[in-house]
Amino acid sequence: MSNKHKQYQAIREAVPAKEPTSRLMYVVFAALSLFAVLAAVYLLYRDILFGTKNESPSIVSQAQTQESRNPDLFHLTVQRAYAIDVLFHQVYNAEWEGANGAIGDAHLYAATGDSNLLSLYTYTYRLLDMHNGTWVDDRAWACLAEMYWWDVSGRKNNQWVKDARDRYLEAKREGRLSHHEGFWSWYNYFPGAKGNFRIFTNSNMNQMATVACWLFEATHEQQFYDDAMLVWNGDAKYPGVAKFYRGKGIWKGNEGQAAFGKQFPWEGAGMCSIGAAMFRMTGEKKYKEIVAATAQRLMDPANGWVDPQDFYQLRMDGNGAFVHFILDAYQIAPDRLRDIPYKIKKMLDHVWTNHHGNALTTLHRPIDDGIRNGWNPNGGEDGYKVNEVGTVHAQSQAVRAFGVFAYILHEKKLKAAETAERPGKQ
Repeated sequence: MSNKHKQYQAIREAVPAKEPTSRLMYVVFAALSLFAVLAAVYLLYRDILFGTKNESPSIVSQAQTQESRNPDLFHLTVQRAYAIDVLFHQVYNAEWEGANGAIGDAHLYAATGDSNLLSLYTYTYRLLDMHNGTWVDDRAWACLAEMYWWDVSGRKNNQWVKDARDRYLEAKREGRLSHHEGFWSWYNYFPGAKGNFRIFTNSNMNQMATVACWLFEATHEQQFYDDAMLVWNGDAKYPGVAKFYRGKGIWKGNEGQAAFGKQFPWEGAGMCSIGAAMFRMTGEKKYKEIVAATAQRLMDPANGWVDPQDFYQLRMDGNGAFVHFILDAYQIAPDRLRDIPYKIKKMLDHVWTNHHGNALTTLHRPIDDGIRNGWNPNGGEDGYKVNEVGTVHAQSQAVRAFGVFAYILHEKKLKAAETAERPGKQ
């Protein structure tokens, strides 16, 4: 893990207050009023004029906001991830949105070794304090944040494993892992729950199977292995979600709105993370083949899901999760998916540059590095609050995308260095 990273804190600047005197002449009063107006303008726009940024007390040290002249792709991605992190840490909440950003920061920590990030999630934004939310995927993101941080920080903080285990088993006891529709799957609520809501399943809910794979790796408890296998493969009586795989990377289930019922939002990209976790847990090649085929199909513009030049999603939000899903596929099948890092680079450059200056809607707000939730430069995507810029939802997705990509680039650099050090053929 690199120790060469540099952290730069924004400079706090304060304008000394002046006490007005009750007997001041009119001219002096006018001068002070003008001064107050100018001071207010300065405070509002000093980051534009002088490149400085405000910082909340809980924000960790940040990388420099002005990019160096010719950074390599890894350092450029790290710089951008830190810039996005500033606003994310200001708007952070202890809900599913915050958990998505915590996942991104875990990968950024793995890429940089920044102990401030580890301290932030250990003491300030404590992972143990995250809420379970309502839908079961809220809980899945919280569990995954805990398991990723457990992994990248040396696998020593077993409080995170215990907490993720408790969250998972509570959801299972509630009956959210169910076969009431004729196949095994995780549902947003348990069947029969009363309320003004729809009960449904999708690949987000089934990230609980990814959690189960992590918990099996951490605890070696057979129940977690069995649960993950049940969701994918089913049992003697009911099939699992693999019944919806049609081959050649195609997943077909219930249609509907992306955030409210579509069984495979992102056209099945979420199954890449689940399948990658299944492959790591079992070593069975069938999972790797399905994951690689799914990622290949989605990232091929000929199939209509991504833009042919910049490879951003044309029709959905949730881009941080989408990027992570695709990069999970790349990690287990790099030989099959050699073009994925290049395509993710193009996608993130497209966002950062506001579609090379041609976006009709703001993708990146330079004044505070707020990022839009949807990444289509023309807008109009399906999803949840796609037009938000710089909110905890949108910003957490951006942190996840840039953080995970930084980690992938870091791993590629390490492997390249290892290859270079190997003696060549004589």
